[in-house]
Amino acid sequence: MKQGTGKTALVTGAGSGIGQELAKLFAQDGFNLVLVDHNEEPLHRLAEVFESNYGTETVTVINKDLAREDVAIELYEEVKAKGITVNILVNNAGISTYGKFATETNWEREKEVVHLNVLTTTLLTKLFLNDMVARNEGRILQLASMVSITPFPLMAVYAATKAYVWSLTQSLRNELKDTNVTVTALMPNATATNFFREADAPKLNVEGMLDDPAMVARDGYKALMKGEAKVVPGGLANKAQEVMAYLSPQEALAGMMRWLLTPKHESDRSDDKTPNWAIGLGVVAAAVAGYALVSAYNNLGPVDKMRYRYKAKSLGNSANNALSSVADSVLGAYHNGKAKVEEALA
Repeated sequence: MKQGTGKTALVTGAGSGIGQELAKLFAQDGFNLVLVDHNEEPLHRLAEVFESNYGTETVTVINKDLAREDVAIELYEEVKAKGITVNILVNNAGISTYGKFATETNWEREKEVVHLNVLTTTLLTKLFLNDMVARNEGRILQLASMVSITPFPLMAVYAATKAYVWSLTQSLRNELKDTNVTVTALMPNATATNFFREADAPKLNVEGMLDDPAMVARDGYKALMKGEAKVVPGGLANKAQEVMAYLSPQEALAGMMRWLLTPKHESDRSDDKTPNWAIGLGVVAAAVAGYALVSAYNNLGPVDKMRYRYKAKSLGNSANNALSSVADSVLGAYHNGKAKVEEALA
């Protein structure tokens, strides 16, 4: 029997991206589904796929714009009216806006960002969590994002809302520690979805280093089902970035994040190829990655250590060459190093 047989997962923002990938994993695991999105058409297509491919018994499609006033109550009451018990809630839906807060962004749009990312997320959590605690059973997955622990210039309001989600999640975990209900924060890096276009952003530097939404969903799903406090999806490089966020000066982090959100065409015209923040964060990242590698190496068996030393020799040659131009290639090295480290540890 599949793990989710007889249970229901509700996923907001299920029409695309991470939400769609999470919904697929729930369907594969035998869950019934409540799929919520402001765009109804892809939800019906997903329902057909899940029913035919995975034998999903019930897929309930609900078309809601979660940035509207009081929509969380509407959604909750509609689900209750259908007699559905939600065993797992995934607060995946989220939006942003792009530009300088003081002079470029639109308040009405920012109000929607706060409403969806904070108010709707909080109220959905409260309503369904109350039912879960009464049953002493349930799980919640909150989309917190890596930027919940870093500054994010040009998407300042979005980052602030995600910091709120992160803090709320960790506080709730403490309140729920004596129950069988868990809350997990999913903290993905920038992911290959339509997020930046929906925020009306131009092509950005960060879009050259996007993670796979299927990978993000898999890691988030595993952490949710284990009841973990948080998960940073991906390999060592993403984990190192999390540690770097805790260790680095906020000014340096803000500089890095500002560069990531800079339009690519502006960076292509820039003569500044070696910003100070890149040098500083490159050193911190190298130190964090080095510590993680040593820890991983110490846990290997004798045969695996021999294999690692052989692979590490080749990796070291590449690293020596990279160090001569680290400031010019920090961002490119992120992906190259990530692939090589994961290969070395394989």
